[in-house]
Amino acid sequence: MIKRYIPTINISSLIKNNFETQSAFKTIKQIEKACIDVGFFQVTGHGINLKEIKNICDVGNNFFNLPDSNKRELSPKKWNIKSKNLYRGYFPNDVNGKEGLDIGDLKVTKNYSTKLKNKYIEYINLNKCFNKYSIKILNIYFDNIYSLSETLFKSIIKLNNKNPEISNKVFSRLKTLSTLRFNYYPNQTKPVEISKQDGVALGCETHVDSGIFTILYQDKKGGLQVQNRKTKRWHDVPFNKKALIVNTGRALEFLSKGKFKATNHRVLWNKSKRLSVPFFFEPSYDFKMSQSFLMEPKFKNNGQIYEKFLNKSLKKFIEYQR
Repeated sequence: MIKRYIPTINISSLIKNNFETQSAFKTIKQIEKACIDVGFFQVTGHGINLKEIKNICDVGNNFFNLPDSNKRELSPKKWNIKSKNLYRGYFPNDVNGKEGLDIGDLKVTKNYSTKLKNKYIEYINLNKCFNKYSIKILNIYFDNIYSLSETLFKSIIKLNNKNPEISNKVFSRLKTLSTLRFNYYPNQTKPVEISKQDGVALGCETHVDSGIFTILYQDKKGGLQVQNRKTKRWHDVPFNKKALIVNTGRALEFLSKGKFKATNHRVLWNKSKRLSVPFFFEPSYDFKMSQSFLMEPKFKNNGQIYEKFLNKSLKKFIEYQR
């Protein structure tokens, strides 16, 4: 095991979205190196305090402790015939060894979703399972983690000497396909998968993520591993209660013409309960994926729309075969 394979970066110099200072430039270069060399890094100084992280974990744990019938009130149609949703919501652990809850932008209203008629922009009535205080916590966390994700993406734009504000062309609230997910690993009786590479028992299959960045909080049980692209060895992502874990996704790999590659990761099989809270930072459904976006002087909007890009990417995940 190589010590500190997963770098830790203090990003406090970027939080106010001032990318012109010397300290900000140094931080951005650290992010660039981490994205190229590893594809994973931990961030401290991210502006989301420990109380907020504890609150969001409590909300997740309380939800998964509900009776199955209650949780399925938030399921899409595949697991709740009465539901009108196809994409957002709760999936049970008999699908792929873990339970999950996928929540889109909480600013999306029922009326907006109905009028838009986009299969990924769905309204979930959280009142069925959450009280007002819990919904408030969900809103605050979604807003803050979205803002943090955008700051990281703006730093990538700045690397290419472009105006960070062009991120608005990629991300638009109400249109974003970003997802706040709760992953709950129960007392698994058997692994989901045995790694063909090294025979290790897994609680979550080897995969890469679809979006720009994933920002994740994992509890102290740990278990997340990242693969070294060169040696193919696996490395533990250490638990740090003050840090959030960031990894690159397929959309960033595409937009950067392969400079920032999506990175394989997996979760080890653990017989004890485990909670993780990933945030998948995804572009607006109608953003046209152009490989000239980060690399050329002028913004060009002539590629495949992100909705189709995501749809193809999700086909490999059992829980999204809905």
